[in-house]
Amino acid sequence: MDDRQLTEELHDCLFAIRTQVHADLKEPAREAGLTDTQTDALWRLSRGREMTARRLADLLQCDASTATSMIDRLEKRGLVRRVPHPTDRRAKVIQLTPEGCALRDRVIRHTTDHSPFARLDHESRLRLHALLRAVIDAPRPADEAAGVEDTANEERQ
Repeated sequence: MDDRQLTEELHDCLFAIRTQVHADLKEPAREAGLTDTQTDALWRLSRGREMTARRLADLLQCDASTATSMIDRLEKRGLVRRVPHPTDRRAKVIQLTPEGCALRDRVIRHTTDHSPFARLDHESRLRLHALLRAVIDAPRPADEAAGVEDTANEERQ
């Protein structure tokens, strides 16, 4: 297999895994009455420090108004709250509420239990993680979009 074919195969594999993970998330999302994007937002909010609506929009690859509407709906359901940003008086930080944390925990537990990666032994998962991290962290060629690199950097923070 030449490099081009191998790269195509790798993309095929990633899309297949994405589809599988996405399908596995549908069940807990449906049970909670959430859309796919709302579930994705809860996942992103649970993966580290709190974030602004703008940063969440960047991670979800949607515009700020879409993220704001989604946050409004999650806030009405009692899953998130907006609090003042610690250093920027103009900004708000989106936080999971205790109810949002409980739902996030159920989603993560479900996803972990149904993970396609569970088919691999621990050592294989560690190797795969290292390889994927290397791909994500590698410098991008100058002619590629900087936004993709910025989003990858934000996800690591």
